[in-house]
Amino acid sequence: MAGVILENLSTKKLFGFCVILLIVQIICFLVGGLIAPKPTDANSHLTTKCVDPADNVHKWFIPNGPGECSKVANFEEAARKYFDANQIVFSLQMPHRPYNMSRSFQFILTMLRLETQYQLTVPDAPEEMTMIVRVGYRDSEYEDWKELTRVTETRKLECLLHSNEDEGPVDGDPYDCEPLPFFELSTCHHKQYLINIRLPVEFNKKTNEQKYNTKLGSINDIWIIEIHQTGGFTLVWLTMKTVMTPIPLVFLIWFWLRISKLNRSPVLMEKFVMVLGISITFLNIPIEWFTFWFNIPYMLLISDIRQGIFYATLLSSWIIFVGEHLMDTVERARLSAYWKQVGTIAFCCFCMFVFDMCERGVQISNPFFTLWTTETGKNLAMIFLVMAGICFSAYFLFLCFMVWQIFRNISIKRLALPHMAKARRLHYEGLIFRFKFFMLFTLLCAALTVIFFILSQVYEDHYKMGHEKTLQISSAFFTGVYGMWNIYVVAVIFLYAPSHKQVSSDNDDSSEGSHVEFQLESTATTPGCDDPPSTATAAARTDQSELKNLLTKTAID
Repeated sequence: MAGVILENLSTKKLFGFCVILLIVQIICFLVGGLIAPKPTDANSHLTTKCVDPADNVHKWFIPNGPGECSKVANFEEAARKYFDANQIVFSLQMPHRPYNMSRSFQFILTMLRLETQYQLTVPDAPEEMTMIVRVGYRDSEYEDWKELTRVTETRKLECLLHSNEDEGPVDGDPYDCEPLPFFELSTCHHKQYLINIRLPVEFNKKTNEQKYNTKLGSINDIWIIEIHQTGGFTLVWLTMKTVMTPIPLVFLIWFWLRISKLNRSPVLMEKFVMVLGISITFLNIPIEWFTFWFNIPYMLLISDIRQGIFYATLLSSWIIFVGEHLMDTVERARLSAYWKQVGTIAFCCFCMFVFDMCERGVQISNPFFTLWTTETGKNLAMIFLVMAGICFSAYFLFLCFMVWQIFRNISIKRLALPHMAKARRLHYEGLIFRFKFFMLFTLLCAALTVIFFILSQVYEDHYKMGHEKTLQISSAFFTGVYGMWNIYVVAVIFLYAPSHKQVSSDNDDSSEGSHVEFQLESTATTPGCDDPPSTATAAARTDQSELKNLLTKTAID
């Protein structure tokens, strides 16, 4: 009965295969580090204070260019011209003329930062701000602005007063307010965007109590921080996905053809290898190219779902892969034996899916919605993120423990090696080395995956290398880990595909071990040429009983 390619591949061929994978991995890191720019770019924009004397809520107020609005420098100037706060519109055009946004930016994420000052008449720090916001778009200077969305939003403020501790707060002392989440667009389909913000000030006429924005202090300015994916990184990323897509797919088809030629149904390990190949292919398909021609406001949600499916498949396959090689495990080759581990992974991924639907799912219809605007939503989001980090870290520690168990079992079973014939002993020692190497590669892949998941939302600045070259750490990490996933899946598919080589005789001392494999069902072997007949027979039986589950056999038959 044929084993897997890892058992039968010669040392030279295995070394060459590993060298090719290593070169591809280095190229993936270098593509992100030396060719691609940083993944995201941030720009701060200062809004313009426009005047609306007619209170026309349906009119667009343009800060610059043809049809620009009437402006004031500050609220004091507006008061001298007899304009109240309700007639001030904070306007911003993104990007500034004459530049345009690009569809390669993929998404637009904005934050709002309020600059306000202390007033003696308003002694308390501002706690919340109510805004009436309109967002418009156009694709040419000659087009009229079209409304994308109109909302009335309330944001909680966290402001600290900077004042002289000895003298106490005085009129005009600045507040330091934390940036607020503003809106997020999952696509950057248009060339220009226009934002109009009103901060209505209103009293309850019946009770004469303050209702809206009466405790904001003296507002100086509103800043909008706009973040988008850089176009250069998008092109490198999508090109890399396009090149990577057919590679695991070709190996997957080849794997399935080998499985279909066997006179048995696929075992659990082989089924999960196929599922893993399908999931990485599903992740690789560069559907983001469609955003260059079509407006797809749910693209970020689709990307998160695809990545979540791959995470669930990859984490489950590692547990099954390691568990199938625990020689002391009684129950194997059945998915029910791993229901606790796989069920926990599925539950965690489902929780992340629910969190994503609550955030980006709602943003499809309301770009201003976010869980971070309320205390309840903020606590819920923090619980999701902290629990996800803890679960992933605990998963990695559990995986390390299982690998340690395998290495311990291998060390115990290596005691039988000195009793073997020379050729078989060398072959088994080679298998032990190969298997340990592959398990360490699995552990490294798991560690980088956990780190990537935890740090994927953290923006890193780039570091200088010398005076001419710039290494983008974030880009290199993104492309490197993505390439590592593909390399690992291809390695698993190739090395654990059924081998077509036949078993050689055990008494062939000249064999390099390329054609020797474990026979789980045989009960006797040919005596080795180095052993006396009776001793060799006993040693052969010991070899079969002690080493039949030693390394890479995946529960055949």
